[in-house]
Amino acid sequence: MANQNPFKRLLILGALLAILTMLQPFTARIGASAQLPKKHLDASLVSSSSYTGYRIVTAGGTVYAHGADRFFGDTSSITLNKPIVGSASTSTGLGYWLVASDGGIFSFGNAAFFGSTGNIKLNKPIVGIAATPDGKGYWMVASDGGIFSFGDAKFFGSTGAIVLNKPVVGMQATPDGNGYWLVASDGGIFSFGDAKFFGSTGAIVLN
Repeated sequence: MANQNPFKRLLILGALLAILTMLQPFTARIGASAQLPKKHLDASLVSSSSYTGYRIVTAGGTVYAHGADRFFGDTSSITLNKPIVGSASTSTGLGYWLVASDGGIFSFGNAAFFGSTGNIKLNKPIVGIAATPDGKGYWMVASDGGIFSFGDAKFFGSTGAIVLNKPVVGMQATPDGNGYWLVASDGGIFSFGDAKFFGSTGAIVLN
């Protein structure tokens, strides 16, 4: 990922997620209208590395690129063992990874394959992925906060041995790649490496 303020990224992703919740079951793929099959309605949203576009990735691995984000391929023609749960962009924005809940990795564009957990029996499913700043590695996070590092991604800690109040649902790397945050479904934040804690909603009753 490009060196950007991680909280600017989180704010932008939050705004884009708000837009996604208002979308009807119709969206566009490279400007063309298409109806999402019901089995693919579970979707994730990822901003482009330049923040001038985004892509919607369905559980079936169909990629819908919008704005400046570009389409480099998807898994819509493949029978997946497990659903797609996340995506991450390369530092140049000329490729991306899709990750399935079993940790299977699918690389497109200039995204290189550095490894996966597709053949490992996981304690909990993978729920997200984050790329290193230079695009030469990535982390995967499981719902128990277990971290799996590949390429030049370094391991800085996890919550895999902690009993969580709520499952982890995503992660974000720091701009220099020397740390990361994990976020739980109740808004609890877990900081590792040079990632600082700035607050959370873990103690707030969320709607």
